[in-house]
Amino acid sequence: MPRQYEAVFVFDSALEDAAINERLERYAGLLGTPDDLKWDHWGRRQLAYPIGRREIGYYVVGRFGAESAVLPEYERAIKLDEGIIRHLLTIYEHELGAPPMTEEEMAAAARRRDQEDDEDED
Repeated sequence: MPRQYEAVFVFDSALEDAAINERLERYAGLLGTPDDLKWDHWGRRQLAYPIGRREIGYYVVGRFGAESAVLPEYERAIKLDEGIIRHLLTIYEHELGAPPMTEEEMAAAARRRDQEDDEDED
């Protein structure tokens, strides 16, 4: 059964958009072209710190389902690609942020905060 993964790529900003898309298609082929594959292009951004002589990178975040058996070859291809400055592959478990709460849970949390505020005032 495939697991959900999230991949973050920082490509060399000197690459053309077409070259980046071609690489992403090639990587998708290594995964067996999953139906749920979604790429989110963040575009060119300033790096938090210089990597080599590079100060700008092209960011792409992808989410997909894949069998764990295909991941070693997938990561090997990524590591061999000189156009990728950095990458990160993680298991995707849920959206970032707080999990959804019911009305009762929100009311209980508000009551707890009010009680804590009252205790702090004393």
